[in-house]
Amino acid sequence: MADTNVQLQELVAEMESRRAKILAGGGTERQKKQKEGGKLTARERIDALLDPGSFLEFGTFTEHGHNRLMQGIEAPGEGVVTGRGTVNGRQVFVFSQDFTVLGGSLGKMNAQKVSKVMDLAAKTGCPIIGLNDSAGARIQEGVDSLSGYGEIFYRNAIYSGAVPQISAILGPCAGGAVYSPALTDFIVMSRGSSYMFITGPEVIKSVTREEVSFDELGGADVHNKKSGVAHLEGEGDEDVLRLVRELLSYLPQNAREKPPVVPTNDPRERTTPELLEIVTTDQRKPYAMHDVISTLVDDAHFFEIQPLWAKNIIVGFARLNGKVVGIVANNPKVMAGTLNIDASDKAARFIRTCDCYNIPILTLVDVTGFLPGVAQEHAGIIRHGAKMLYAYAEASVPKITLITRKSYGGAYLAMNSRDMGADAVYAWPTAAVAVMGAEGAANIVYRREIQASANPEATRAEKIKQYKDTFDNPYVAAAKGYIDDVIPMEDTRRILIQTFEMLEHKEEARPYKKHGNIPL
Repeated sequence: MADTNVQLQELVAEMESRRAKILAGGGTERQKKQKEGGKLTARERIDALLDPGSFLEFGTFTEHGHNRLMQGIEAPGEGVVTGRGTVNGRQVFVFSQDFTVLGGSLGKMNAQKVSKVMDLAAKTGCPIIGLNDSAGARIQEGVDSLSGYGEIFYRNAIYSGAVPQISAILGPCAGGAVYSPALTDFIVMSRGSSYMFITGPEVIKSVTREEVSFDELGGADVHNKKSGVAHLEGEGDEDVLRLVRELLSYLPQNAREKPPVVPTNDPRERTTPELLEIVTTDQRKPYAMHDVISTLVDDAHFFEIQPLWAKNIIVGFARLNGKVVGIVANNPKVMAGTLNIDASDKAARFIRTCDCYNIPILTLVDVTGFLPGVAQEHAGIIRHGAKMLYAYAEASVPKITLITRKSYGGAYLAMNSRDMGADAVYAWPTAAVAVMGAEGAANIVYRREIQASANPEATRAEKIKQYKDTFDNPYVAAAKGYIDDVIPMEDTRRILIQTFEMLEHKEEARPYKKHGNIPL
């Protein structure tokens, strides 16, 4: 019996010794260097993301394939930590790349660890969160490394829309590695310590003679402000992980569920008289659409997505009476809220994300039209604008449209008009629905009368007023059934909540198809 106990103690000691080596990652010096760079280690990131004590690790003792070039090379945990845990009590699956182990490079067994937790997430209907910090493909493993990326990309695509997928970029993410985050629902980057690009500065310099730094090429500011690749950015690892936790609070576990309801002390019957002070009747004078949103939603809290890119349109999550809604709104303070290529892409993507995850959509409209210009036409505004039309028509979640002020031309349709599938359309008394603004319309409709007049300017002013009196109001559209009601601004919150409650169990049948063909 004593011999058995000794043997068991030896086996346990060996297990603990092996585990300690894996927990140490690339060793004390490399972990120290990681922290000196302002970054957490792979395991510290998991601890910061998940509820305390909830992490259950998988594939702890996984080793690389031991090909000729990898002989004698140790890679504790294969350079990635994988498992499950909870965020605010809800189960998630996570992988965290360990830059201290071979630069977090991806080999075949590394990829299989990641693929396993992705499969488990899909099987159990839970979100997948990737904490990215990797030098890219493991060159020593050659095509096996590329195969590993293929396994992950395939799952990103197949599980898209089935379970939420969130990518946190907390270090380098370069080359083919960028396509896994790009296939996920949301990308959150760390300012100053993360970057994403297909080809690095040295390659670019050798090919195009351009000199650029890592941060200037693919840093968090670049992808949040210029490219639109990322959705959010934080100040360091902890802030990024905080944003991921908050983002998860607006999402369901999977496509079969609805987002979690959060009790609120903000009264459902609360009136919103402050809107009368925010919105001006002067169509040429901008106002703060963010203030409109804050006034309407629970506790004035709006979680904006892609706030730094295509700022002429606003998208994000909020709650009405505790229930999650996705908000799409024109921003009169930027480009008069017109729709351009980037705004169309931003809105269409967000609309489809909401539809994937059963999030009702509130559209706030104040738009003059699509942005005119040769550059926009040549860059394909027709194709990009069509994405918005397609996304709204495709979305089967409850959809409410509120016209706050102007809604002109093709943008009237692109902002989810009744004809594009809105379940309810409301307008404020300040609203106007027409093919175009009064000044442009008068120049066309009354051109001959203006030209023939002895006083063209006076006649033009008279015709503009005549057109405004006739069309620049919501009642013509309401009379034809395109608007369900013109509502008092101070009653807006109550009416929106009541309407979303009415639509809560909405069902909408669509023709059979494998999938539609969105104009990408």
